Amino acid sequence: MINVIGIIPVRMNSSRFPDKPLKNIHGMPMVGHCYYRTMLALGNENTYVATCDTEIYDYVLSIGGNVVMTSNKHTRATTRTAEAMQKIEKKIENPLDVVIMVQGDEPLISPKTISETIAYFGESSTNIVNIMSHIKTKESFKDKNNVKVVVNHYNDALYFSREPIPSPWKGWQNIPRYMQTGIIAFRRDALIRFNKLNETPLEQIESIDMNRVLENGEKIKMVLTDSLTIGVDTPEELKMVEELLVNDQIMQQYL
Repeated sequence: MINVIGIIPVRMNSSRFPDKPLKNIHGMPMVGHCYYRTMLALGNENTYVATCDTEIYDYVLSIGGNVVMTSNKHTRATTRTAEAMQKIEKKIENPLDVVIMVQGDEPLISPKTISETIAYFGESSTNIVNIMSHIKTKESFKDKNNVKVVVNHYNDALYFSREPIPSPWKGWQNIPRYMQTGIIAFRRDALIRFNKLNETPLEQIESIDMNRVLENGEKIKMVLTDSLTIGVDTPEELKMVEELLVNDQIMQQYL
């Protein structure tokens, strides 16, 4: 039995949508939805929020959750997750095997999708697993808030971009269109390695953490989900999520 935890890295100072973690969705802050959905997958004792903001820290404590204060200098969710992992290991006095990072702006994510990443670590060569979903509209394909990914025949990532990839210059409807989600699982040592690496040129150009992994020659296993996922980056997407969560069965399992 491997030792797995979920960490939700989140901060108030988002450049695209400030204060979004505490934006209300059906009477609950967005980060609360992410917490409960991760908890349903991994258990409360194995679910943590990592933040540098006291507002988020206090909220998580108020719902009986686990929360770790991290540095306010992080520019990437993955490095915040790595710092939190090391603090958690000291607290529990036990090294972890796998950390599942769940971005704090993924309030629609299915607990099943989170837990399904664990099985892929039965293959010793797999160090990082990232969930991806289908892009269904031309608007979503062009939207720079959506991170696109192309994969090889083995579903290993080739490249991540905010541009539409593969190129739609011959027509967009019949090309494979995949969007990266904020659900990324790391073998412990892979997360440690990531944290020791400097930011890379393509990571900075695209503002995508996982390009650092690819630029350093490591693999990322991409796993396709049919579940609807939306990373909330705008007030319009927040409204869309609110509408999609009406009568949501998973939300009814929170308490």
